[in-house]
Amino acid sequence: MLQTPATFIPSIRPQAEADPLTFVFHRGQLLLRNDGLALPQAAALAVLRIPPQHIHPLGHWDGRYYQAAWLEAPALPGPEFGYHGLRSLFGALDDGLLGLAGRAAQLVEWARTHRYCGVCATALQLLEGERCYQCPNCGHSAYPRISPAMMVLVRKGEQVLLAMHTNSPYKRYTALAGFLEAGESIEEAIHREVYEEVGLKVHNLQYFASQSWPFPHSLMIAFTADYLAGEIRVQPEEIADARWFGPDDDWPEPPVPVSVAARLIAAHRPKR
Repeated sequence: MLQTPATFIPSIRPQAEADPLTFVFHRGQLLLRNDGLALPQAAALAVLRIPPQHIHPLGHWDGRYYQAAWLEAPALPGPEFGYHGLRSLFGALDDGLLGLAGRAAQLVEWARTHRYCGVCATALQLLEGERCYQCPNCGHSAYPRISPAMMVLVRKGEQVLLAMHTNSPYKRYTALAGFLEAGESIEEAIHREVYEEVGLKVHNLQYFASQSWPFPHSLMIAFTADYLAGEIRVQPEEIADARWFGPDDDWPEPPVPVSVAARLIAAHRPKR
């Protein structure tokens, strides 16, 4: 599952390291060597001339210091490098490194999109020792954005409900999911989303797991729930198809392995 390695030690203050490993992004694309998908070393970074204010500390992992940076244009230190979308790296990049890349992607997206105050348009300043940009004119503060989203696997006896989301990039059947609205609890969002998307009522909500999902800054919070009432009635703007799958059915291809959805479904798939 996509997650930060357990041995990772985060850092907010820059560290004096001679040869840091740097996640360099341009609009969500990660700079890597094409041969071996390695991060650029210090010599390659020097060619890019990244502005210091575009570089942010990330932390230490496996004896190395990591930092994150972003570029206005997709500059390359040489023809042996290229930019890669994180989704394309699923299964190709080491799981631990991919987890750090997801963390770095969210950090630089926050930095890139919070250069000016949203209240008075004054240039923001990064606070010392804190992940926060603050406006020197009006005092408005901007922390890294995290967008909570619920996920729920609905169970009905030995069956579970899987759906294909209309706008999903994978076009696979998975658990229901949706973003929380202002003022909602996770439980309230689950009841609302399940009813809106498939016309069902549920109860017996049980927390399963959570996962940071850097596309671009979501936090997926997964639950199970038991069917209570209703017949499947899909909301076409959100759901292309939804159906019950039981032990005697042919199951669709599972979600991508790095997602909490894959773990949630595998844990509750009925045995034949």
